[in-house]
Amino acid sequence: MQSRRDFLATSLWMGAGLAFGTSFSTLASDGQNDADALPPSETLRTRAIPGTGEQLPVIGAGTSGSFVADIGSDKYQRLREVMTIFFASGATVFDTSPNYAGADRILGALLEEGGWRDQCFLATKIAADSREAAERQWRGSLEALRTDRVELLQVHNLRDWQTQLAYAHELKEKGKTRYVGITHYTPYGLDEMARILRQEPLDFIQINYSISSPQAAQEVLPLARDKGVAVLINRAFDDGDLFSKVEGKPLPGWAGEVGAQSWAQLFLKFAISHPAVTAVIPATSKPTHQRDNLRAGYGPLLSEAQQRELIAMEL
Repeated sequence: MQSRRDFLATSLWMGAGLAFGTSFSTLASDGQNDADALPPSETLRTRAIPGTGEQLPVIGAGTSGSFVADIGSDKYQRLREVMTIFFASGATVFDTSPNYAGADRILGALLEEGGWRDQCFLATKIAADSREAAERQWRGSLEALRTDRVELLQVHNLRDWQTQLAYAHELKEKGKTRYVGITHYTPYGLDEMARILRQEPLDFIQINYSISSPQAAQEVLPLARDKGVAVLINRAFDDGDLFSKVEGKPLPGWAGEVGAQSWAQLFLKFAISHPAVTAVIPATSKPTHQRDNLRAGYGPLLSEAQQRELIAMEL
């Protein structure tokens, strides 16, 4: 099976000189390879949070799986580089959870060491089955993240959502979070999420949305837009399965027109091209992948026809 690294190398060579009408030599910086460099003269695209108008960069980052590490390990040092690249680009949104096998502790340590906490739009979750468990978990989350508040607190996968959403709203009233929301990660949660969107005040939702799983566009994304609710997108790569499914496939002929030089960039541009989407949060522990992900936040978005063409690939 071809790895994402192989895809990256192949697709970047195929797109060389096409994106932004600029050669790779003009994009290189900081001693990185040309293929790794971010456009130095452009600004990462942002979208407004509907309820407040606060602007968020459309490319964020997740931590599930990718931030499981030991402090001081080689992987920990790579994650430091990942975060250096991320914040240097102007990106801000990091999403985590107390049940990501300690990823929140690694994120908290790196935010503190790098001095990035004030730059970070920090999102975490409540994943508990009672009010008492949620209170304990919240105290543990603040300790793990080395902070006294977060920007976004979400009910994880709709778990005990009536109890936990009420608790999240209480924490918002106390200034412990600025926004509250709910999450799910499969199409099976979309019907219930739509019901909650109709009946509850929310600032954010987080859902899966990709070219192989576009069901959210049928009801939930339009509903979120109508209700003025911001949207984070998870699993834009379908847990990495999309890379194996495009093995041997060239990028569409129009990829250069939207500045996409890899399949990863196309998958992310697909997500942020929906007008209801505020940001997409791909997870990675590799600096090269972080640069590749961030490039999706530059240049034009996909037209509706281009989005339909990707879905029609039936990956």
